[in-house]
Amino acid sequence: MPSAVRPNQIRFAPTRSAGVDLKTCFERFELAAPLRAEPWLWGSAAVLIVFGLMMVLDTTYFLGLEKTGNPFYFFERQLMNLAVGIAVMALMAQFSLRGLRSIAFPLMVFATLMLLAVWVPGLGVVRGGARRWLRAGPILIEPSELIKLATVFFLARYLSAHEENIRDPKFLIPAFAVVGVLAIILLRQPDFGAAVMLTLVLFTMLFAVGAQAKHLGAAGSVALLALVVQAAHKAYRMRRLSAFLNPWRTAQGSGFQLIQSFIAFGAGGGWGVGLGASRQKMFYLPQAHNDFVFAVCGEEFGVAGALVVIALFIIILVRGMHIARCEADSFGSLLAVGLTALLSLQAFVNMAVVTGLVPTKGLPLPFLSYGGTSMVASLVAVGVLMALGRRSGMR
Repeated sequence: MPSAVRPNQIRFAPTRSAGVDLKTCFERFELAAPLRAEPWLWGSAAVLIVFGLMMVLDTTYFLGLEKTGNPFYFFERQLMNLAVGIAVMALMAQFSLRGLRSIAFPLMVFATLMLLAVWVPGLGVVRGGARRWLRAGPILIEPSELIKLATVFFLARYLSAHEENIRDPKFLIPAFAVVGVLAIILLRQPDFGAAVMLTLVLFTMLFAVGAQAKHLGAAGSVALLALVVQAAHKAYRMRRLSAFLNPWRTAQGSGFQLIQSFIAFGAGGGWGVGLGASRQKMFYLPQAHNDFVFAVCGEEFGVAGALVVIALFIIILVRGMHIARCEADSFGSLLAVGLTALLSLQAFVNMAVVTGLVPTKGLPLPFLSYGGTSMVASLVAVGVLMALGRRSGMR
């Protein structure tokens, strides 16, 4: 059993890295082993996925009918997204620690190239003034979801290799530089929410590895100032901030979506109006199937349903951090911290946006929101956590 560690300081002996070699990516291939190791983790994700499928069907029935003539269009696509995600999750759950370490840098390179490819004519897709997607035939891919995963892998490998010197600020510079450059690229798309998530994950992983509080405080101040400047630089971001502070002042403009979200929660009350009975999904609430699906959950299932969703994400958070604490290898431990933070922080930020606690960020709710890349990325994170949980269960 690994020795106890402080929550904000994970210290283990660094291990030697290896190049990519598919023959060494799997120590053994046992389909049932990850399921036995982490039933609370995958079970919570499974409940959220089933609930999300119901909400996608519920919120897109009329949308699909209006846009394509097929009321099940979005639901069928989400089922295909889920099938791909489960297949990739099952594969990642079989990876050995050596295999996970070996794909860290290649994954980062691949994801960065995908992120840059959105500016390639014929590949990049512009929607609503944002250039965030790549077209591959009938499929749209959102590289920002992949870059978040890749950044966690990169940071886990880099920080674990330098954890003995992590209290020296010069060893933090490469991590801040990489995340800073990626954040700038994301802001150019623009994707403010993804840039914020990368920043939050970076500081979470630095805190876990034992970076000094004064260094994190100084860097955090600079990062916060940079994000504030970026927000002030764009008029639409200032409108979002104004709508957050007083949505009723711009009820027919930038505050419209948040007010409709409030109406949804108000109509739901304690126990909700019932599955399928939402009024806000009837084109009153923009992005009801995506960023604001939690509002429809609150309307149809009330406070009780919203609390169940929150509780399931808390279970994922607790189990993920338990895996990180039990993992005896610094890379694996930091990888678990980063992936858990990625899933849980994005979920809590999304729910905070929908309930008016923070300004609008444009982040999907993992497992519940409609979207292929988001679903696959979330299931990859669960698969890796299951692989690490299996290692913990074997000791």
